[in-house]
Amino acid sequence: MIINKVTQEKGFTLIEMIIYIGIFSLLIGVLSAIFGAILDVQLESEGTSKVDQNGRYILAKLNHDIEDATAITTPSSPGQTTSTLQITVNSIIYTYGLDGSGNLQLTTPTGTNNLNSQGITVSGLSFTRLGNGGANDTIRVNYTITSTIQSPSGPESRTFQTTLGSL
Repeated sequence: MIINKVTQEKGFTLIEMIIYIGIFSLLIGVLSAIFGAILDVQLESEGTSKVDQNGRYILAKLNHDIEDATAITTPSSPGQTTSTLQITVNSIIYTYGLDGSGNLQLTTPTGTNNLNSQGITVSGLSFTRLGNGGANDTIRVNYTITSTIQSPSGPESRTFQTTLGSL
């Protein structure tokens, strides 16, 4: 009598392999979606942070210089609105204005400096002189800061408007 021995080979069947690959692919897909969402939130957060930081810095710089100003040259008369601001601080002429490529620049006799950082553009800059033409006139400042970082919800943008003057 001959007995056939049934041997069981160890290994994976084709069906098991397809199931494992399917589960692995699903897991990779879910992890990729989560990672993508995290990156989108990070980009949006970075854009918002840069806009706020640049807006506050520009506002603080303008406030400091206008408070120290001994004369406001441009805009020259009350009610006038211009795209540049020229003031005198300690006998030095400071000129604020846009350079045409979205940078807010401060020009003094010693040179020109950008006040906004890379990845940020400034637009809609305007200065309006308020008061009666005296030394203590105030300046209404209006500008928009926009991040060039492209997040899924679009670029972050914020408009700043305030009135500054010397005491």
